[in-house]
Amino acid sequence: MEPMQAGGNESAEATSSDTSAGAGDAQPAAPTSSEYRPPLPSVSMTAVEARVVGALIEKAFLTPDIYPMTTNALVSASNQKTNREPVMSLDAVTIDGALMELRQRNLVRRVHTQGSRSTKHRHALDEVLSLDPAALAVVSVLLLRGAQTVGELRLRTERQHGFDSLEEVDACLEDLATRGLVRQLARQPGQKEARWQHLLGDSDDASAPEAQSEPPASAASAVDRAPRPGPAADQDLIDRVSELESEVESLRSQLHRLAEQLGEPLD
Repeated sequence: MEPMQAGGNESAEATSSDTSAGAGDAQPAAPTSSEYRPPLPSVSMTAVEARVVGALIEKAFLTPDIYPMTTNALVSASNQKTNREPVMSLDAVTIDGALMELRQRNLVRRVHTQGSRSTKHRHALDEVLSLDPAALAVVSVLLLRGAQTVGELRLRTERQHGFDSLEEVDACLEDLATRGLVRQLARQPGQKEARWQHLLGDSDDASAPEAQSEPPASAASAVDRAPRPGPAADQDLIDRVSELESEVESLRSQLHRLAEQLGEPLD
């Protein structure tokens, strides 16, 4: 008889709840789990911190065998001459200072691996901002290379996350924009497309105006008339660039492993 009595109590509680809810004005439905997103913490990084976090994200995607990364490896990754805008010349002291600040804000964490004397570091931006791999790839390119067009982002995230179309990239950017993480800049004279910029701290384009909700008809028609490369040419370029980047990252990974074995930092 006890199970029946418990069931009766539950029914009474449900009835009481329904009655109290109906007594006042109708309440708006609570957001479902798929609609609700908790407020994002405020993230503001210096240019050096953005470079460090961007490099950690990039290497986590491209060279997982050297990730998490030592300070010396981060110096080399941050000062790369390719895939970096602007090119920087940071030393280990500067990188360590940025890592300390980032750890205090839970954007970077230390990793101690068994058998290794070197402390390594990993990013936690995806955890802090609830970013999926597609959004993380886009943010990493914006952190490392500054403002980018949709086409540039699709090309430069090819090895991190292969977007099937420009529309997918655009949808990802729009989602990030609704969360206050990126914004679209107004198209400047001589540019065929508007660029997108991250809002996670210092940026060379911080003072650039935002894009208008609807561009002037003359500008839109000019873009429509501009010649565009065919899909075959686009794919060929993507394949060639991806192949070259893969070779460079493979060589860089081998150098890092050799340097760690010899105990000598890479310049």
